[in-house]
Amino acid sequence: MAYYVIDVESDGPILGKSSMVCFGAVRLDNELQTTFYGQTRPISDYYNEEALAISGFSRQEHESFEDPKIVFEQFSSWLAETNTKGKPILISDNNGYDASWINWYFHTFCGSNPFGYSSRRIGDLWCGFKNDMRLPWKHMRSMTFIDKDGREQKGYTHTHNPLEDALGNAHALLYMINEGLKLKL
Repeated sequence: MAYYVIDVESDGPILGKSSMVCFGAVRLDNELQTTFYGQTRPISDYYNEEALAISGFSRQEHESFEDPKIVFEQFSSWLAETNTKGKPILISDNNGYDASWINWYFHTFCGSNPFGYSSRRIGDLWCGFKNDMRLPWKHMRSMTFIDKDGREQKGYTHTHNPLEDALGNAHALLYMINEGLKLKL
């Protein structure tokens, strides 16, 4: 079983009516080198200009992206190749959003979701570990620290590029693990 940190950008708030624009995934390990980035063309004519603008793409660019079925078949294959035994686990900074989009697209275009129906939220892991329901964590994305193996772990800037944001969130998890969070990689 491997942990995957995922971030999604969409052109609106409604699954099945709005469209996913792009997403990034990183397998959680000390190197953060195993990544996937997908761009999916719209599934409908409906979109919200402000939501789309967050992704950094125009509608014309979005319409030029790959068919979601092809992208999610490739993503499924990548997960199968990079996962260790057991079901992969999805982690994100807002799993109510990110995991919902991933789940809907997997079920719609592939028939099943390799992650199943469960996911984990980074902030909840940290708050539970520290026994404080209001403890901030997002600053950990950009922190540079020395891990327990003596390696320097450099932080990331939150940019709304979903792969960069997934890497930043994964980096925050490495920081938490370094602080004692029990999450076996």
